[in-house]
Amino acid sequence: MTSSTDNWARSTLAVQALHKINEATGAVVPGIEPASTFARGPEYELIGATSYARYTNPTVRIVEEVLTAIEGAADALVFNAGMAATTCAFETLRSGQHVVAPQIMYHGGQDWLRRISETRGIGLTFFDQTREGALEEAVRPGETALVWVESPVNPTWDVIDIAHAAAVAHAAGAILIADCTVAPPCTTTALGLGADIVFHSATKYLGGHSDVVAGALATREKNERWEEIGLVRKLTGGILGPFDAWLLLRGMRTLFLRYERASANALALARHFENHPKIERVLYPGLESHPGHEIAKRQMTEGFGGMLS
Repeated sequence: MTSSTDNWARSTLAVQALHKINEATGAVVPGIEPASTFARGPEYELIGATSYARYTNPTVRIVEEVLTAIEGAADALVFNAGMAATTCAFETLRSGQHVVAPQIMYHGGQDWLRRISETRGIGLTFFDQTREGALEEAVRPGETALVWVESPVNPTWDVIDIAHAAAVAHAAGAILIADCTVAPPCTTTALGLGADIVFHSATKYLGGHSDVVAGALATREKNERWEEIGLVRKLTGGILGPFDAWLLLRGMRTLFLRYERASANALALARHFENHPKIERVLYPGLESHPGHEIAKRQMTEGFGGMLS
């Protein structure tokens, strides 16, 4: 981020895409770099940041820099699907280690955890995210390497206290990865709450237009695990393509405005249906009747999302 953007609000950083412009033409919208291969200099040195598009790409890197800024992160990586990001994170686990995750989470991530548990000898415990003390019972100090939480949980909309989960994970010697797909950085900054890594299915709110499939990870600290995640993405080809990266950047520009309106509309609908005689129960963390409402108020500072059950 340049000094000219140091005092910008996060919403401005998003809508201006860090004021990234095309230096050659002056175009205020960064272009798409579709090249698969990048030239080297006379001494075979890199001219730009990469030599091959499977490693990184200028368009992709702009998206990652914008996400880093609005998350308050040390770095970010984007992937060609949410599941690509999830599996790259899980690929850092070793045989004999232990993972803790909520009973209700995205089914693809849950299926992958079950698979690596069965095939690689990785311990796996699912905890009841609605029961106080369940996470403390699930972790194994010295053995648990990773705690995964999703908040709010889709589609039950249970709210997990990210700061508390981080404290429990760290006390056990584990890292915390928070799936904040439905609580994007315009409303929840999970890294600021103590999470080590935040995950997004960028197909959803970050993209926002139903025309790109993507995943993202952002980290609080650039460390050995983060470097390994980047290496796994490089080796497996999980990087987002430049055209999809451009679409994702387009979507992220309006994230803050879209989320604000979607949240307002969902809250109005939730309040309407909560009082409807033919509706038994409405699940939405923005309702005062929701059991996780107080936690949601602390974590989701700019709205409670656009989905309800």
